[in-house]
Amino acid sequence: MTNESTTTDSVRVDFAKAAPKAFKALISFDAAAREGLDPALVELVQIRSSQLNGCAYCLHMHTSDARKAGESEERLHMISVWREARNFFTEPEQAALELAEAVTLVSDGGVPDAVYRRAAAQFADDELARLLALILTINTWNRIALSTAKVPGTDQRGARR
Repeated sequence: MTNESTTTDSVRVDFAKAAPKAFKALISFDAAAREGLDPALVELVQIRSSQLNGCAYCLHMHTSDARKAGESEERLHMISVWREARNFFTEPEQAALELAEAVTLVSDGGVPDAVYRRAAAQFADDELARLLALILTINTWNRIALSTAKVPGTDQRGARR
């Protein structure tokens, strides 16, 4: 979460330029995680984890990507309150959002068995493993963006590929 003690006007390291091998490895891991998963589900998970981590840079990027992919404004507005708006999300999406929350907030008590079982009931083992990898990558991207003070709306993915 951003507050006065964490916002900065100082220039911080450009992670992609300073650690290109690590950056490229993370891009490859991210791509492998997404493979075969529903693109709408991917964006929902990335948005929810970014909300929980307070990562405005990634939240802006993934809500923009979701809109470009045809996601409705209505669903985007409901992601943070998905439990109260279950009718907007499929069972697999709900299970993925719940798992994303548990993994993102793992220090709050781990990933409960019930949450894991719910996800495992919705996804085959290979899909579940990729979903977990996706959650791990977005949490890593969030931490990179937050620690390097990435500015929302300055996505340069196309320029780096």
